[in-house]
Amino acid sequence: MRQLFPGQGASRGNALGRARVRQPHALEVAEERIPRAAVPAEVARLHEAIATVRAELAGLRARLHGALAVEVGEFLDLHALLLDDPELLQGLDELVTRERYGADYALRVQRDRLAAVFEGMDDPYFRSRVEDLDHVIGRIHSALHSHDAEVSGIAGEILVADTLAPSEVARLHARGVLGIVTGGGSMLSHSAILARSLHLPLVVGAPQALAQVNDGDVLLIDGATGLVIVDPDADDLRAHRERVREGKRERRQLHRLRREPSRTVDGVDVRLYANAESREDVAEAHSLGAAGIGLYRTEFLFLQRDHLPTEEEQFVAYRDLVLGMTGRTTTIRILDIGADKADGSGLALPFEPNPAMGVRGVRLALRRRDVFATQLRAILRASGYGPVRVLLPMVARREELVAARRMLRLATTRLRDEGHAVAEGIPLGAMIEVPAAAIALPTLVDLVDFVSIGTNDLVQYLLAADRGNDALPELHSPLHPAVLQLLQQVISTARGHGRPAAVCGEMAGDPMLTPLLLALGLEEFSVHPSTLLEVRREVRAHDLSALRARAPALLRARDRAGIERWLSSLVPA
Repeated sequence: MRQLFPGQGASRGNALGRARVRQPHALEVAEERIPRAAVPAEVARLHEAIATVRAELAGLRARLHGALAVEVGEFLDLHALLLDDPELLQGLDELVTRERYGADYALRVQRDRLAAVFEGMDDPYFRSRVEDLDHVIGRIHSALHSHDAEVSGIAGEILVADTLAPSEVARLHARGVLGIVTGGGSMLSHSAILARSLHLPLVVGAPQALAQVNDGDVLLIDGATGLVIVDPDADDLRAHRERVREGKRERRQLHRLRREPSRTVDGVDVRLYANAESREDVAEAHSLGAAGIGLYRTEFLFLQRDHLPTEEEQFVAYRDLVLGMTGRTTTIRILDIGADKADGSGLALPFEPNPAMGVRGVRLALRRRDVFATQLRAILRASGYGPVRVLLPMVARREELVAARRMLRLATTRLRDEGHAVAEGIPLGAMIEVPAAAIALPTLVDLVDFVSIGTNDLVQYLLAADRGNDALPELHSPLHPAVLQLLQQVISTARGHGRPAAVCGEMAGDPMLTPLLLALGLEEFSVHPSTLLEVRREVRAHDLSALRARAPALLRARDRAGIERWLSSLVPA
């Protein structure tokens, strides 16, 4: 019988297929005690399952590259750390050896113990780690029973689950899943961001679907509207076929924009840069006609090893990046790593209470100046092969910019003394993602050559709302009057001092928000290559002067509904 379940569209696209339902990881197992003689075998069975999961995580980590290595890798690393946590392992062993619990029940008891500790903490970051704990426990439980039924043979199906870690999204995509529906989740979670980059239809926040859909049901999902239809009727199927045809037409039209300028109807050129992490991203950005690389993340050089990369290793990576852009500007962000990205080199501080607001970005660079100096030398050497800019993340104080400029000058002088070719006047920019930097930009702007607004972190810091928190999807939104007012203030301040300003967060890559950002004065975007052509299409569809004339009405909006009304009232030129 036909049923409709509402959700939130998190990754656009339509999918039609059979449902594969996976219930939450919670272990509903009865208490079981084993004979004393069976304890050694049960401990060995448990250790074997843990070793299997450890090998699975390592194998998946080794296969990742590019965007997946960054978006998924940090979660795999975190899960690997949880898997090696002495508190978890010793507790499991003791429950089996002393209490003589079976492995399944020991997993449940230890999971509940650790979850209670996490949930009892004041810090929201650690409270949110319960989900990661459940993913790890669920993997061990699956390994105990030697089944991978939750993903095997899923090609051509639509997964319905409670939540999914980014690592699972990547694995499901590789195995041919058509789409995903989750009972929880957020449109701004890492999993949703990854699904969008993979063009994988995703509906989040559909608990009714999880509760009522059965294995084998035929599902039709719309990743734009968030609608989930069980047993679609003839009208639904006709509409689906039309949306698929329209999607193909849209892709053909977008393909034609690869060589077209990013120019508004009234003749203003807007610079569309690409975010990148790999050679594949750089090649795609080049083929799509990106103005350059607006954000190159360097973390992958540090996260995929158990030691720090050498200057020569970094230089080769940056040089190849610059050469790949054939004369177009490349913006290299210095290392931005913290305890939330578990690295094997020991660079990040272990067990930071709140790593999102901890020693990361420029703070880590100035704390570990040896590492910063090595990275600067590698970047500066690469500047001999094409235009390069250096971007500092997590800037909050003037003193950080002064110290970084001093180190940049010193590294330049030493390299030239050593005979290396270093470009003249390499621009130094600041990521504006800390509200203090956004508010105090007039006191900082003389020390930077450009600014790049990181809306992902700026929004969550400004609104005090973790973007991964499923309970706060409405609060963590760029469509908040305070966010728009602060963006307009930053863009206006930068332009008033002759400094280019770009937005490099998810907000820039959402074509629905392109006219809003243009109205606020933005003329530089840095987006994932997968959305570059859609943003270009929006730029070409609007009259910039008309949008700017309507900016005061946008900034007078008192709530999200008012901002959405402003957006819906726009008519392309």
